[in-house]
Amino acid sequence: MDPRSSAQDVHRCDLCETAIVHSYCDFCHVNLCKPCVVDHISDEYDKHKIVRYQDRRSTLIYPKCVTHPHKNCKYQCNNCGNSFICSSCTASVQHRGHIFEDVLDVYKAKKEVIEKETEKLQNLITPKYEEIALDLKNQLASLDMGYEILTTVISKQGEQWYREIDIVINKIKTELSEIKVKHKEVLQKHLDEIKQTQSLMDKALLTMKETKESTEVSPTIEYSSKIKEFSKIPLKITVRMPTFIPKSIDREKLYSLFGHITPLSTATEENAQSPNQPKPSVRELMREPVLITKIQTGLYFTGSVACGSEDKIWLSGLSNEIKCFKINGSLHQTNTTKSGSLPGDIHVAVDANGDLLYSDETSNTVNILKNGHTEELMRLQGWKPNNLCVTSTGDLLVTKYSNDKRQSKVVRYSGSTEKETIQFDDEGKPLYSGNKNVKYITENRNHDVCVADFEAGAVVVVNQYGTLRWRYTGHSSVTKTKPFIPRGITTDSQSRILTADSDNHCIHILDQNGKFLRYIDNCDLEDPFGLCVDNNDNLFVCEFFEDNVKKIKYLQ
Repeated sequence: MDPRSSAQDVHRCDLCETAIVHSYCDFCHVNLCKPCVVDHISDEYDKHKIVRYQDRRSTLIYPKCVTHPHKNCKYQCNNCGNSFICSSCTASVQHRGHIFEDVLDVYKAKKEVIEKETEKLQNLITPKYEEIALDLKNQLASLDMGYEILTTVISKQGEQWYREIDIVINKIKTELSEIKVKHKEVLQKHLDEIKQTQSLMDKALLTMKETKESTEVSPTIEYSSKIKEFSKIPLKITVRMPTFIPKSIDREKLYSLFGHITPLSTATEENAQSPNQPKPSVRELMREPVLITKIQTGLYFTGSVACGSEDKIWLSGLSNEIKCFKINGSLHQTNTTKSGSLPGDIHVAVDANGDLLYSDETSNTVNILKNGHTEELMRLQGWKPNNLCVTSTGDLLVTKYSNDKRQSKVVRYSGSTEKETIQFDDEGKPLYSGNKNVKYITENRNHDVCVADFEAGAVVVVNQYGTLRWRYTGHSSVTKTKPFIPRGITTDSQSRILTADSDNHCIHILDQNGKFLRYIDNCDLEDPFGLCVDNNDNLFVCEFFEDNVKKIKYLQ
């Protein structure tokens, strides 16, 4: 075998293709042996960069300057869209007063981002795909056996039905045999009575014949008429045959009685929307939102609202009371926090019981309210709980701030078990401002985690893996003159994001990519604060200083 074609062969020179590689041109990206190095650098190019083979690809290749072709671009101009420029460009009139960044620094920072993303992709995301793929393969492998078992169960049900049908048929046949016996007895009884009368008639006829032929005087004179006795003819009796009236076969009813197969159901975990869930229909924004109703809460500074099941909403303010109202405005129930302190936030759990969750900053706890009784779900150490959100997969998102009020983060829980912490971006910078101001949180339909950061004046959106997607810092408007300071935040069936701008007395509506769509600034809004959207996309808005909640229709 030719050693050059062996899989165990060492690297060879790209020029002569025979000698063992010794060097590498970092400009041309070719392998070179010692003799070929001289030939390679002797051509008309003067940009060759010869390094040891083990140091290959270590030399950075800078882009050429468009204005000064003989120079490399080692800077970026922030004022010109991060365009590449050379050292001569930095001193030009065109870039006077601009801010420059060293390309090497940007390059290194990007390398670190790529390294982190590579690690995240390899260690976090790729294993999840592999796990899902393995699970799907296992499901496919057991598919035939599962359906064979179901087919066997159906066949056994059929056999059971056959046995039951045979029992029913035999029972009906037995009933028919009993009726036949009774039928026969009735006919036989009447036949016996007729035969008995006929026998008496035969005897009477014989006596009459003998008397008629006799010459004796006495029997003839003593003859008594029998006509009256036999002239009463008995009734003719007819016993009708029983009939069998079969019931028509209702195939649908028969199917429902026999049993039914549950529809194919597909469940997803922390992925896209489940395929067996109906895709929400497209609903456009109304030209003018409409105020439907206003509910007086009786709470001091109403700040939080959560939409529950069965047309109910839960509210809290600056008191130790949590109130539940029906949509018609009537008070359904009132509960107090376990510690007697103010609830940081409330949210109705997405489960069959519709249990209520609320945070208690005084005791560092997150609590759950079940059937009027409060249970401690978790107790935090070194951090205080803030706002809550129950996700579509049943996880609990909690915004927290540190005891020294310098850091904030979002933590995802499964039950009381911590699954994920969202605190820094890919460059290691904090995603959220470090203070105790309430950071309202919600999950979008695409599983993005959306936080209204009051202190930062921004809506911060990360994907389900905690990677920053975008920030929204307000929309320029001649009518909205005060700084954008978001309060409550919620999402609707169209994955639109709504956030309350209390100081400008309006609500911002964004699409899922952070694009501003419009304001809701009518309906006499005053200091909007907490927000929630129910299953019908009705918007509920707390007005902080007005002691009420408004129900607004904003989608067609």
